[in-house]
Amino acid sequence: MNIKQAKEQIKNSITAYFTKDEYGNYMIPLEKQRPIYLVGPPGIGKTAIVEQIANEMNVGLLSYSMTHHTRQSALGLPFIEQKSFGGMEYNVSEYTMSEIIASVYDMMEETGIKEGILFLDEINCVSETLAPIMLQFLQYKIFGRHRVPDGWIVVTAGNPPEYNNSVREFDIVTLDRLKKIVIEPDFDAWKEYAYSAGIHPSIMSYLEIDRTEFYSVSTSIDGKTFVTARGWEDLSKIIYLYEMNGIKVDINLIEQYLQERKTAKRFSIYYDLFNKYKSDYQIDSILMGAQDESINARAKEAKFDERLALIGLLINAVTSRMKEVMLDTAALEGLGNRLSGFSNKLVISKKNPKEVIAGLADAVAVDMNNSKAANNLSLDESIIGHKTIKLLMDLSESVNETDSVTDSLKKIKEFYSEKNQQSKKDSSDVIRKTDNMFSFCENAFGEGQEILIIVTEMTINKFSSQFIGRYGCDSYFRHNKSMLFFEREREIDQALNNL
Repeated sequence: MNIKQAKEQIKNSITAYFTKDEYGNYMIPLEKQRPIYLVGPPGIGKTAIVEQIANEMNVGLLSYSMTHHTRQSALGLPFIEQKSFGGMEYNVSEYTMSEIIASVYDMMEETGIKEGILFLDEINCVSETLAPIMLQFLQYKIFGRHRVPDGWIVVTAGNPPEYNNSVREFDIVTLDRLKKIVIEPDFDAWKEYAYSAGIHPSIMSYLEIDRTEFYSVSTSIDGKTFVTARGWEDLSKIIYLYEMNGIKVDINLIEQYLQERKTAKRFSIYYDLFNKYKSDYQIDSILMGAQDESINARAKEAKFDERLALIGLLINAVTSRMKEVMLDTAALEGLGNRLSGFSNKLVISKKNPKEVIAGLADAVAVDMNNSKAANNLSLDESIIGHKTIKLLMDLSESVNETDSVTDSLKKIKEFYSEKNQQSKKDSSDVIRKTDNMFSFCENAFGEGQEILIIVTEMTINKFSSQFIGRYGCDSYFRHNKSMLFFEREREIDQALNNL
């Protein structure tokens, strides 16, 4: 299955394992919960989806790479305990608590989160001394004499033996105690994640042109060569930072992430071409509806690869602004939630308005720190949290320490109304730019596949779909309707051909 399907399977399993009866007991006891075993090639996103699941399900996450653990760190260190049996004193070997089990309890104490995921990566690469006790752990969730707490799901991951010389093949006895999920590379499944993660548009359009270069592992006379989903994502991050700092992105950099010479060289050439298109086509002018007629003429004559790059640039520009608006909207909603019942908070706390608002900002920071400690704070949630704190700090500047409850509420309403109006203005600006994008493409390409690509990509993108669902966009809905008619017509044609 692909990475998206695997993620859904894991979420369903966790939901089932967390289900309780009417007395508050887990309906499947811990020792009967089969650990989930993800098997797939390196860099495909196994760790990433576990992090996403913890964030989406608001549970804790502890991750360990089993290649770094010895028998002592996983099982605990031995010590001598004196015990009495039949009136006689004996020295008995006991074990300290495993570092892994202790970390689970530490997180529960620090964050107050009682349910979570214990993720053990490279599970099939454990050391020779540790291998015998893994079967006991996978069945009973026990290291030594210490058990994983109730409410913590064990998820494991490993690479097939052809990718890692250190892999130990699990026997049937072990595999019969696991929920095994085999994952294969799939560009379409990764693409949805890539849009949410903001993968660089040059990478997205390049892979759309040739999907075969998304993932590959091979052996040549020069050794193993490979390109992975992780490599593309890490390359995307460094490209953004190089561009931000005015540093040239060249083949020497790209080869550090795409460790297959031909792919790295082809992408390097494409990246330079992509930047030329970005400069030549005046993307900002197109979105403002003020581009030169020569731009329209060039787009009409462009080959498909160039059109695809242009579409990628336009989509990225529009959806990036949609993401900004949605993050601002979420922060404004967070502000509203924090200010709910402000007058009561002011009276109960016996503090002045500035102190109460500062306390609300501190509460947001505490919540963020707790989520960060539980490893379930996403980057977007972090941004929203910081934006909410900024709004609260700006609001505190609008009130005085001596303001009455009535005056404070009046100023809060004025501040919130002003920010809400700005949000509406920003969303209207994005809708106008989206309309200009569709108008340009209609003029340049007609109702061809380019429009279908734009509609499809905007539907896949989490932030653009959320934006359109909240604020609407007539040009999108018009073309989306046409696409649905097109798809239905194609299905009918296929059915007729089959007959």
